Amino acid sequence: MIKKTSALILMMALLFGLYGIAQAANTATQDVSYQVTDINAISVSGDPGTLIINTATAGALPDAVSDNATSYSITTNGTTKKITAKIDSAMPEDLALRILLDPPSTTGTSAGEVALTTTEQTVVSDITPVVASGLAILYTLAPASTTPPAPTSGTKTVTFTLTDN
Repeated sequence: MIKKTSALILMMALLFGLYGIAQAANTATQDVSYQVTDINAISVSGDPGTLIINTATAGALPDAVSDNATSYSITTNGTTKKITAKIDSAMPEDLALRILLDPPSTTGTSAGEVALTTTEQTVVSDITPVVASGLAILYTLAPASTTPPAPTSGTKTVTFTLTDN
């Protein structure tokens, strides 16, 4: 009986050993390479309403008008980024189109209200990695000199760029 038990134990040990070897032979490995590239994405929510200067107090320049109905969203994994803005063509001499962007709550510094020109103007700087949406844009149309602006109308295309600081 001891011989049978020993033989049974030996046979079970061999079976489990062979099972382990068989299991080890059924594995494979792979090396997976990865890379994260520089990500800089910016979008706006749409167009603001028409800015119409149509009131003034007697003896004062016409009243500036503002619109804060639009917003922007950004995603960046960069460490020092900024947002610039510019218009496609110059404003009439006696009018200024200004812009103010709220920075993301966790990063960035607003440049305050900036007069838009055909040259890129920094509107938010010192942006670090962030994902943010619904950030306010404020447009203001105002007289640009001590003379009331002449009657005029037009459309300006504003270009925003998220780039290195």
